Amino acid sequence: MTENQISSLVQTEIEKTLLGGERKYTRSDIAEKSGLPLERVVQLWIAMGFPVHTDPSAVVYTDADLDALRLITTLTEQKVIKPEMEVAIARTLGQSMSRLAEWQVAVVNSHILDRITIHSDGEDPTDLDVIRRDARSIAAQTVPTLEALQSYTWRRHLAATAGRSVTGPTEETSGRILAVGFADMVGYTSLTRRLGIDELTTLLEEFESIATDIVARGRGSVIKNVGDEVMFSAQSAEDAAHIALDLQHAFDAHEDMPELRIGLAWGSVLARYGDLYGSVVNIAARLTSSARPGTILVDTAMTEMLDGDSEFHLKAIRSLRVRGFHKLKPHALRRSTDDQPKER
Repeated sequence: MTENQISSLVQTEIEKTLLGGERKYTRSDIAEKSGLPLERVVQLWIAMGFPVHTDPSAVVYTDADLDALRLITTLTEQKVIKPEMEVAIARTLGQSMSRLAEWQVAVVNSHILDRITIHSDGEDPTDLDVIRRDARSIAAQTVPTLEALQSYTWRRHLAATAGRSVTGPTEETSGRILAVGFADMVGYTSLTRRLGIDELTTLLEEFESIATDIVARGRGSVIKNVGDEVMFSAQSAEDAAHIALDLQHAFDAHEDMPELRIGLAWGSVLARYGDLYGSVVNIAARLTSSARPGTILVDTAMTEMLDGDSEFHLKAIRSLRVRGFHKLKPHALRRSTDDQPKER
């Protein structure tokens, strides 16, 4: 039996464990059993990031799929979420879980393939029943651990976010006053042409690890990582400035890492499903792309918030003409001294 055939068989067995049983419903079946219009079922299914089978009569849904549809519509019926937000929430959940699943599969897949070839004396490693048994066993051991860790992390983030928002807006989408920053690795595109897959993986892992650590220690939040760039926020201009300066210092200390360029802006943003939107976000992004390697640019509002703070040195630079904004008047941000970053 080839490795591809073994992988396919393993996937089938693991799928049964994850999805709570066999696929046994068609699209019409799932709509009838859930009590939802077919159009709404398809819309929610697509929003969660799953492809719709080209054959309407294909048996592709399980009891777990049926339960999930009932859960999300129950939230609407209980008025936890508004009907018009149902699809957007399903989409956000699907996108987040898809990214999470990618790395989880990458972590455990090689472990599973290695384990299924280890058998007791006398067992044939190509025996179909042995492979099915081992795949089910490994999935039963691994998945609950990942699920428990995932649930704990989600609850911890939920508690932290609820704490920050307890006195703020309670709508699903809301306006907030924040500092927004982007940190971008210089020369990343050319690097991708020279680095192998393993080297690129190491570079991105180190970038995300350093950035996440510094943002968290600086009382900020990582909004998202997009390849060579991290987007973060902070509730005070001072915290955002310290984060930016600490990021620059950390990457300067790593000779094998590219230089960073960073842009910061301050003001009202739209917080929507874990992401941020608005002109403040756009300004921070434009400043980042305009910054020279190894420098930090801040907008006028951020400059005013930091003005008078002896820890920071702000130097006006020439106005920038960028798409979408007539004229930006940024300042370059540095520490007032050459001291090392301080613990806060």
